[in-house]
Amino acid sequence: MIVLVPAYEPATSLVDLVSSIRSAAPELHVLVVDDGSGPAYEHVFEAVRRLGGSVVDLPVNRGKGFALKEGFAFVERTYPGEDVVCADCDGQHSVVDILRVAGRIGRAQDDGEPAAMVLGARRFTGEVPARSRFGNAATRALFRAVTRVPVQDTQTGLRGYPASMLPWLRSVPGDRFEYELSLLLRARGAGYGIDEVEIATIYLEENASSHFRPVADSVRIYAPLLKFSLSSLGAFALDTVALLLLHSLTGSLLVSVVGARAVSSGANFLANRRLVFDPDHRTRLGTAAVHYWALVLVLLAANASMLWALTQAGTGLLAAKVLTEAVLFVVSFQVQRRFVFTADRPQRARRAPAPRGAAVLHRGGRSRAVAARPRQTGASARR
Repeated sequence: MIVLVPAYEPATSLVDLVSSIRSAAPELHVLVVDDGSGPAYEHVFEAVRRLGGSVVDLPVNRGKGFALKEGFAFVERTYPGEDVVCADCDGQHSVVDILRVAGRIGRAQDDGEPAAMVLGARRFTGEVPARSRFGNAATRALFRAVTRVPVQDTQTGLRGYPASMLPWLRSVPGDRFEYELSLLLRARGAGYGIDEVEIATIYLEENASSHFRPVADSVRIYAPLLKFSLSSLGAFALDTVALLLLHSLTGSLLVSVVGARAVSSGANFLANRRLVFDPDHRTRLGTAAVHYWALVLVLLAANASMLWALTQAGTGLLAAKVLTEAVLFVVSFQVQRRFVFTADRPQRARRAPAPRGAAVLHRGGRSRAVAARPRQTGASARR
């Protein structure tokens, strides 16, 4: 089992964490990824090495998601077959909870359960900073609204992954804070489950050590969720305009509904496949298209029937259209997510080459690679 800790400009709490893990469970190997912290923090990482941990150095700051994927790649190369538990470096995760998450991965595999990521889920009781409480509540509600998956803590950094998931983890886009939410959004479609283990809620000094930027990083985190909704809203707008235009030209409700849906569904299929559900093209285009258009036909019949019933009852066409689409929105989303754009089985990602200018150095472990460029100093971008 590997404990993977991404770290950017860490405090001495990182050293305390590594020391506690080594004392409580010496059989676990600690791997820290230095996300371009700079020379001023070298003493912290040197202390980690003295405690027996390994350190992967990134020459420049690239973000938490990038650091995690570099760590996953290192584990695959150096410790093949080892499961991974990811923890934050700021002292918010206790050793007891780290071991609980690690134990849950082992029990699931012993019981023959399907591969699943294990989340250390906080309950947000006690003294919790307002921005953290609100941010987690908002993300949890939005996530459940658009995915129908009840996840208690969508933003937890304490997560466990079985070794079989590592290739997929490296294939998911995202280099910064949005990466971990993208994993949750894509897990079910890739054939992986989501499990949760309750952990303590710990915030030190009002979470002052966090590098999270409330505006910029919130936009990154919410972007994957918003794309789900915006694609459907765009199709709804296009369908509505086409419906009204065709009805004014033909006077036929049936012709208008069919024509408008033909235009909007084609645009929606392309947007959903390219931007929302399957940007990596894990499903075959033909298979996805057949499933999608079968869904379109079913929804078209339901759409026409509801519009006819509502307009016959005296409801205006525009109001009837809005009400109809609101009812069918959830059905359409769930079917697309679960059946249309879902790969038959998880696919192993090809090993990605190291990005230009971001070569990895490993010190304190089994191997050492030379960076392509000298380590840069000065101001670094935040995660």
